[in-house]
Amino acid sequence: MDTQESIQASPRYNLTEDQEKKEIVRQYRALLKFLKPKVKAGDKGLLRRAFEMAVDAHKTMRRKSGEPYIFHPLAVSRICVEEIGLGIRSTICALLHDTVEDTDITLEDVQREFGTEIARIIDGLTKISTVEDTSTSRQAENFRKILLTLTDDPRVILIKLADRLHNMRTLDSMKREKQLKVSSETVYIYAPLAHRMGLYAIKTEMEDLAMKYLEPDIYREIARKLAETKRERTRYINEFIRPIREKMDRADFIYEIYGRPKSIHSIWSKMKKKGVEFEEVYDLFAIRIIVDGPQEKEKEDCWKIYSFITDMYTPSPERLRDWLSNPKSNGYEALHTTVMGPQGKWVEIQIRSRRMNEIAEKGLAAHWKYKEGGGQEGDRFDQWFGQIREALGNQELSSIDFLQDFKTSFLAEEIYVFTPKGDVKMLPIGSTALDFAFSIHTAVGSRCIGAKVNHKLVPIGHKLRSGDQIEIITSNKQKPNEDWLALVVTAKAKSRIKDALKEEKRRIADEGKYILQRRLESLGAGYHQQNIEEVTNFYKQSSALDLFYQIAVKAIDLRELKDFKVHGDRLEAPKPIKTEPEPRPESEAARPQPRKDTELIIFGESGDKVMYHLANCCKPIPGDNVFGFVSTGKGLVIHRTNCPNAARLMANFGHRVVKTKWAKNKEISFLTGLRITGIDDVGVIHKITNLISGELRININAITVEAQDGIFHGNIRLYVHDKEELDNLVLRLKSLPGIHAVERYDTDPALQESY
Repeated sequence: MDTQESIQASPRYNLTEDQEKKEIVRQYRALLKFLKPKVKAGDKGLLRRAFEMAVDAHKTMRRKSGEPYIFHPLAVSRICVEEIGLGIRSTICALLHDTVEDTDITLEDVQREFGTEIARIIDGLTKISTVEDTSTSRQAENFRKILLTLTDDPRVILIKLADRLHNMRTLDSMKREKQLKVSSETVYIYAPLAHRMGLYAIKTEMEDLAMKYLEPDIYREIARKLAETKRERTRYINEFIRPIREKMDRADFIYEIYGRPKSIHSIWSKMKKKGVEFEEVYDLFAIRIIVDGPQEKEKEDCWKIYSFITDMYTPSPERLRDWLSNPKSNGYEALHTTVMGPQGKWVEIQIRSRRMNEIAEKGLAAHWKYKEGGGQEGDRFDQWFGQIREALGNQELSSIDFLQDFKTSFLAEEIYVFTPKGDVKMLPIGSTALDFAFSIHTAVGSRCIGAKVNHKLVPIGHKLRSGDQIEIITSNKQKPNEDWLALVVTAKAKSRIKDALKEEKRRIADEGKYILQRRLESLGAGYHQQNIEEVTNFYKQSSALDLFYQIAVKAIDLRELKDFKVHGDRLEAPKPIKTEPEPRPESEAARPQPRKDTELIIFGESGDKVMYHLANCCKPIPGDNVFGFVSTGKGLVIHRTNCPNAARLMANFGHRVVKTKWAKNKEISFLTGLRITGIDDVGVIHKITNLISGELRININAITVEAQDGIFHGNIRLYVHDKEELDNLVLRLKSLPGIHAVERYDTDPALQESY
């Protein structure tokens, strides 16, 4: 898949042919060992056939690291079995998942050997090699194809997640631009999807691995600090859990209790969200309590343990999360609370049963196991798959629009809201009263004029919160308009609004069609397809419907039809007057275009060979980790790898990413910004400006300061030569008395660039 290619072995890989054969057999035996409890009569032979077919098909192929390619399908199979909990058929699919795409084996060969079910899953995992529509992207189209199969057989996406996880674990041997593309795709779609499927451990590892390549410096820094504070954390955890352990032992609970560090990615997210340093992140770890006991007593046991903990430590009321009474839509059940521990530190505690823990670790695969027990988890997934099936039915959406809708509608955290009768509805976070109305019925959504939330009147764009009870107010005179699209996040609401707008457009267009028909007849020309196309092209409309609509709303004046020639009943548009194109400057015409694999140096001796723009959304400066993006119309645009738009661009348009690096050039300055927070003391602003302009000789472009309740917030835009100079300035500012925080900001982090 992503990592396939026949190449020469790299120096890091040095197994002999015999050692390779032994390693392949060893890995296959390890796979069989884990599968042993699931193997039924006849399964072993099927597995053996799949293994031999995969070994033979990939025998001449090697990965970028130099190792035999078969190591990849074997590793994916082990992830499927050991980390996701899948069975024999999924293992066969994992072993063969790349054969149809990369080798001479066909889907018919697979079907003949293993049957229709396995062939269908492998077809779902086989990438589309080309996409005819130039407005779309291959990544997005492939993802849409996977989802089409997902709704019939969820194993497709589980195997795909295992495949992606192994590719992320072995990304070191790939080129830098490939690392950026794969990491961005992972953090943009695959990690949220793993989270949505209930695979929390896989989601966490994917995010951490992506961060390792997208933000290497920050990743290494947090990892180093976690390692340095490990001993101190362990001591604190032991002190914290000792009294809990004593109380639970006295109550004869069978349980496990341990502390686990938060992931590097989640610590970094918290640092960014709260604007704090590593040392100020209070919940670097969570305490997990897993209790054994009969299923009918699970809730009771969890709440009993909660009462033990809150007897000893004071809880934070707003940090209680009860997913026992109302599990997440991916089946996650647990009780989360945050309590004040020794030394004035907040500690997060997660309480769950053994069954709940398995569902949290193995996600969807564990649901199938417990579905027979009468749980609701399977029903929740079936409901979710039904919604995706409905969204996939909208063929008119481009695959990139579909991907964006899928992220906001199906991968977001959910909220639980209630109908007037008390029925529970699950909606993505950010949903509005209008989303709720469309989730009830299309007719209710289309006629919605407002809502009552908790008996209080609100507009249709009111954002809902978990626990709200909503009553929709309708009117027969109401109909959807274009502005509604900005008020909804669910795919169903967007799709229904677009359908209604198209219907309204068709109704208005009928009037335009009639006007055009009369005008053509008055010219002696026929009203037929050929003439309609001629007029549509002349007025530069994308379709006949658009032409009729523009005529009806008087945006197109048909007086120009008098300049057309009429031959029989056929129209001929007047020829456009040709204008001579302006000659391009010789230097521009001769400028070499960047080849896909060349490394561009943005400044310095060869900097003038490549036309580039610095992205407005992240304002990169020399020293930042950057990538080049070939944009239509703008040429090469340089973005930071942690740009707010980076994941979206690289996930959807990875083929346009170009490797870039900076060359030293102290002659050019770059505009960037710093946000400073501190104590509003006499002379503090003078100290800041004196350090920047006086001592460090850095030019200030603009400065704004606001003070409130003894705290000031200052935004400074300034010109620096490179990141080294900026980092030095940040360190110096932080050392000034009264300064609490200094962070870099972009001129407009919310700016979305369209490509």
